Amino acid sequence: MTLARRSVLTGTAALALLPAVARADAKRQSLVDQSLRTAQKVITGPDFPDALKMMSKARGVLIIPELVQGGFILGAAGGRGVLMSRTGKDNWSYPAFYGIASGSIGLQIGGKVSEIVFIILTEKGLLAMLDHKFKVGAEAGVTMVAVGAGFEGATTSAAGADILAFANSNGLFAGASLEGSYIDADNDWNALYYGAGATGRAIVLDRRFSNPGAEPIRQFFARW
Repeated sequence: MTLARRSVLTGTAALALLPAVARADAKRQSLVDQSLRTAQKVITGPDFPDALKMMSKARGVLIIPELVQGGFILGAAGGRGVLMSRTGKDNWSYPAFYGIASGSIGLQIGGKVSEIVFIILTEKGLLAMLDHKFKVGAEAGVTMVAVGAGFEGATTSAAGADILAFANSNGLFAGASLEGSYIDADNDWNALYYGAGATGRAIVLDRRFSNPGAEPIRQFFARW
C-alpha cells in the first residue's frame, strides 16, 4: 500500500470515528444562526430599547426567529427557536431547541410572520419552560407580558412579570396573540445537534452538552 493511499484511509477512518454532533448539521445550525440575528435585531436594535434594559435582569431567553401565523376563521401558528439560560455573570448555556405552536377559532384574517424574543426574568419562569410543556396565559403562577407590534402591553405594565415577549411582526393577523400557545422542547432536534440524551434541561440547566457552532450566540449574550 502506498503512503498516499494509507494516509487517505487513515483520514477516512478518523473521520468515521468523529461523533455525529461534530459534523455539519446545516438545518439546525441555520436555526441557531437565525436566532442570533433575531436577538441582535430585537435586543440591540432601535425598535425595542426596553428589551436591552431588561437584559441585565435576564435569567434566560427564548428566541423564535420565525413564528408563522395565518388562516381565515381557523387560525394556527408555529415556529422553532432556541432557549438559553444564564447562571452567574457572563455564563450562558448552549442553546436548546424549542418549538411553539397554537391553534384558535375566531376572527382570524390574514397572515403574519413574527420574530419574538422572550426575556425570562425569574427562576420560576425558566423552570416552568424547562419542566413541562408551557402554555402561555395558563401557566399557574407565571406572568407573561407581550410587547411590540401586533401585541398589546408595554414594559410599564410589566412590573412583577416572569417573562417579557418582544415581537417584531410583518403583516396583519386580526385577533391573534400568543395566548394559548404551547412551548416545548424539541428533543429530536436537540439529539441531532448535540447527541443522544440531549434534552432541554440537560443542555440549558445541567450543562451536559456543547457544540462549537453555538459559540457565536453564546458570545453575543456574554455581554450581559
